[in-house]
Amino acid sequence: MLGYRVPDPDEAMLIAGGKGKADGTPFRVITGHGAFVMPFVRSASFLTLSMREAEVAEQCVTKQGIALQVKAVIAFKVGNDPESIVNAAQRFLSDQDQMSVLAGRIFAGHLRSIVGSMTVEEIVTERQKLATEVLDGSKAEMVKMGLIVDSLQIQSIDDMGQGYIAAMAAPHNAAIQRQAKIAQAEADRAAAEAQQESVRKQAEYERQTAVVQAQYKADIDKAQAQSNQVGPLQQADSQREVIKAQTELAQRAAELRQQQLVAEVVKPAEADAEKVRVLAKAEADRIKIQAEAAASHNRVALDRMLIDQLPQIVREAAAGLANADITVLNGADGLGEIAAGLVSQGLSIFDAVKRNITPADERAGEGGERSDPPRNGTGDPARAALPSQATPPQASADG
Repeated sequence: MLGYRVPDPDEAMLIAGGKGKADGTPFRVITGHGAFVMPFVRSASFLTLSMREAEVAEQCVTKQGIALQVKAVIAFKVGNDPESIVNAAQRFLSDQDQMSVLAGRIFAGHLRSIVGSMTVEEIVTERQKLATEVLDGSKAEMVKMGLIVDSLQIQSIDDMGQGYIAAMAAPHNAAIQRQAKIAQAEADRAAAEAQQESVRKQAEYERQTAVVQAQYKADIDKAQAQSNQVGPLQQADSQREVIKAQTELAQRAAELRQQQLVAEVVKPAEADAEKVRVLAKAEADRIKIQAEAAASHNRVALDRMLIDQLPQIVREAAAGLANADITVLNGADGLGEIAAGLVSQGLSIFDAVKRNITPADERAGEGGERSDPPRNGTGDPARAALPSQATPPQASADG
């Protein structure tokens, strides 16, 4: 539309002409939107609101009298409020580049003033303090010109070859170098330890790998050996089974042969031996019976013979008494006792003779001992048993 003007986002449009403003400003400020400018009656001008910078390189003298070359950069712009825009437009609208030049001069003056109140050590170690004091000193003047400072950066501080800053930094440099050497030594030591640890771990890994490989190889060799032995082992197992079967067959054959031998040889031999034993026992029993019968017959005959000889024995004893000088004291009783003694003596002789001629086995059965019978000149045991002279019994003393 003809006469309608719109400022850029970083610009302020100033419309002059017409009646004066109530606040006494010579123009109307338009920002952020457009406005109609009547041709030939009003005029429109534009003031930049973008960021601008000013560089300061100023030789300053410190509180110690040491000259320093200080470089700084100031970032500033026109304020966004109408008052700042009006102040800046009245000063820089016709030559807006002068804003940087004037701002640099203002900051240079304040920079020399602030540096002159500080020592080199403070300036070097406290740059932010220097920048803050310069900003505070120039703030009022910048506001009058409608400018605001966003930042002030001290770029460099140089003693212009005097060596003061270098000498000041020497102890720190030495300490830093010492620390740097220590750190480097520590780093080298750590690197050496790390390398040694790496070598050790590599050696350990290689050893473990070798052990594992050896174990794998041993397992493979064992498996191969077992595989190679499968055939012989199976053949040996088969042969062992065959031998076992043959052994069992031989054992059964031996048992069968043993049974055959028992049936063919042992049993007949045992039967023959039993037959012989039975026959021998029967023969022994027959002989024993015959012997017992003969012994009984002989004993009966001997008893008969001894009984027949008993009267003769008594007579022989009585004949011995006929020539004896005997005195009978008790009459008939005394004679009876003598006769009874003769008979008793005869019976004793009979028993002695019978014992002497009884067979040894019969005496052993009866518990007696065999003794050889006394013999006379004739060899007749009966006669040998007779006394050479009969001893009469004593008569009673009372007659």
